[in-house]
Amino acid sequence: MAATPHDPHNLRELAATVALGYRITRRQQKGKRTGRLEQRVDTIREKAQAREDAREDARRKKK
Repeated sequence: MAATPHDPHNLRELAATVALGYRITRRQQKGKRTGRLEQRVDTIREKAQAREDAREDARRKKK
């Protein structure tokens, strides 16, 4: 279930992305590295988009 019809992320992915964004901001303020956290956010986004693209392809094939 996506938050909006235009959003490929489900609620768990949205919550994880927001939490990671908070952690990234806190680490940046402390002058620490954030690369791994940013990679996790990118991975979540890529998986969500791939899943949504697969759903869209399946919808097109049904018609």
